[in-house]
Amino acid sequence: MSRNRLKSRGYHFPGANNMRVMKVICPECGANSVIKKTSRKHRQISDLYCACSDFECGHTFVMNMTFSHTISPSAKSQGSLLRGLVDSLKSDDRQMLLSLLQQA
Repeated sequence: MSRNRLKSRGYHFPGANNMRVMKVICPECGANSVIKKTSRKHRQISDLYCACSDFECGHTFVMNMTFSHTISPSAKSQGSLLRGLVDSLKSDDRQMLLSLLQQA
């Protein structure tokens, strides 16, 4: 009795089996496209160099990927979030906050 083994996809990190892959559609024929190269222009802007997977179409193109907005803030950035809130306070309000924190 032989067992069928699952084929590894080459992902060797936790949660890799549930990983989603960005899907790019060819703007000419609507077939799936492959991202061949990514060129990062800025921390929040990238150019995606793509090629249509339909051999008859053969369209190659560049798409822009940009950051839009945050839905839920990162747990790692809470220190900078708090600093931004404190920095936005007027000096009187900032002094009052400091005195309240020292009392606690």
